[in-house]
Amino acid sequence: MQALLWESCAESKVRCQLCSHRCIVKPGKRGLCGVRENQDGALHTLVYGKLIAQNIDPIEKKPLFHLYPGSRSYSVATVGCNFKCEFCQNADIAQMPADRAGLIMGKDVTPAEIVAAARAADCRTIAYTYTEPTVYFELAYETARLAKESGISNVFVTNGYMTAEAFDLIAPYLDAANVDLKAFTDDFYKHYCGARLKPVKETLVRMKQGGVMVEVTTLIIPGLNDDRALLAELAGFLVHELGPDTPWHISRFHPTYRLTDRGVTPEKTLIEARRIGLDAGLHHVYIGNVPGSNGESTSCPGCERVVIERVGYQIRGYHLEEGRCAFCGTPADGVGM
Repeated sequence: MQALLWESCAESKVRCQLCSHRCIVKPGKRGLCGVRENQDGALHTLVYGKLIAQNIDPIEKKPLFHLYPGSRSYSVATVGCNFKCEFCQNADIAQMPADRAGLIMGKDVTPAEIVAAARAADCRTIAYTYTEPTVYFELAYETARLAKESGISNVFVTNGYMTAEAFDLIAPYLDAANVDLKAFTDDFYKHYCGARLKPVKETLVRMKQGGVMVEVTTLIIPGLNDDRALLAELAGFLVHELGPDTPWHISRFHPTYRLTDRGVTPEKTLIEARRIGLDAGLHHVYIGNVPGSNGESTSCPGCERVVIERVGYQIRGYHLEEGRCAFCGTPADGVGM
């Protein structure tokens, strides 16, 4: 299928305009994502409708804690990614084309079938997740349009590297996103992800200004992105550019893929990072990958009492009434709260 968002260049090359790499692709070659190919001077997507993952998840698993809490999300993905993260947690599918000589696998599914399955499973949202949704943009775009018509909301779980052109196209159908803000230095992005920081920051601001509900996730890797000053700078960016109501999920790292010389993130580091976020002015800072921690529940920014009690992805207590704190009446931050 011919792709969206590209332009012709000299010598039958094409320039992809989907993500901020803006790859120039020679005839017969693919972009960095491994799933978009120049075929006779036209860019084609190789993963349209080829789902490698199709599951029903709690929305909290995305993680999205402030979008229809307790609801289910129909979660889909194809293979491929435009990042080369050394700590990729889904490398078997995200890095499949890069690591297995261009291999692309997946079950043929149409956008209409995805939406129908989501409705049949009583899912409030469809999440484009597990790998990077930008690289299967055509499938996500067509599915999101149909989902919106059916009253189902759409969620991107993304690295935030999409171009302004891609965002403008998907924005009318995109309700929420969890964006990985992997670190707050360009050196980290270049060395460990094969990307840059600036486009991610620009996407976050663009989403916020475009009316997309945004939550942010940072995987804390010992010795690489856990510097207290940089965490404070990151939290300050969230407060001042996105707003203090922006949820920040700080997650525990486990050695994986090509980054195995680092240990598991100490819980103490995560607790300190959470305190840094709260001290910076964020209302909601969560600790992930540590089941049973006291950083999973949502507190009211007014009276500071717990209004959504969570253990893992399960809600054990709910103290919101018509979108307000049941104790003091402060409006809850989020959608469908």
